[in-house]
Amino acid sequence: MNPVIAINDLSTRLGGVWIHRHLHLEIAAGEMVALVGGSGSGKTTLLRQMIGLLTPTQGTIRLFGEPLFGGGVVRERALRQRFGVLFQQGALFSALNVFDNIAFPLRELRCFDATTIRDLVMLKLEMVELLPQHALLLPAELSGGMVKRVALARALALEPELLLLDEPTAGLDPDRSAGFVRLIRRLGDELGLTVLLVTHDVATLAALTAKVAVLAEQHILAYGMLDTVRQFDHPFIRKFFHRSP
Repeated sequence: MNPVIAINDLSTRLGGVWIHRHLHLEIAAGEMVALVGGSGSGKTTLLRQMIGLLTPTQGTIRLFGEPLFGGGVVRERALRQRFGVLFQQGALFSALNVFDNIAFPLRELRCFDATTIRDLVMLKLEMVELLPQHALLLPAELSGGMVKRVALARALALEPELLLLDEPTAGLDPDRSAGFVRLIRRLGDELGLTVLLVTHDVATLAALTAKVAVLAEQHILAYGMLDTVRQFDHPFIRKFFHRSP
């Protein structure tokens, strides 16, 4: 079986500076993996490449066994419908209410009638533990935790197989962070999702993932089970996991 994400010999040069050099990463179906690294290590750049917003200087990215880039607009669009993305600040459309934010990707497909879209939006709201009346609220009327949940509902709107999360608990207090992590974990298990999250929070990755990929020195320095990676003898890894109990 092909890995859900397969990155091979990826190098990235931006503004004359090499961000990644000969980077490799594979994630199998059903795995939950945390991508960690220091500030400026290229985590966000790599995530943007995985969702097709940036093209690597060299190397390949394959999702579900297919190249992410090339093959025409129709093929690329069909491939990108198989994954959902939760951006760090939610990235909700400020002028649209909760209902229309979640409905946006469904309407873009132009495959569903209004009744079907309504039913799907309400189902996604229920999945992220929000109430029907929340559908009429604007993003400015939501708490930080609710913004995250609405953004997660939108990311799940097209029934993706792969979920990509950028700092999913950033800005949340410990209680809301723990609740959101439990929600992601439950949905990942129930829906059989493959999950990759970028995070700097040791508690989040320990609660949500079994495997960790450490991005340092322009490549994946260590990749494996959390307990194994924590024992890797490298200054960044020692410093990063020093906060972990």
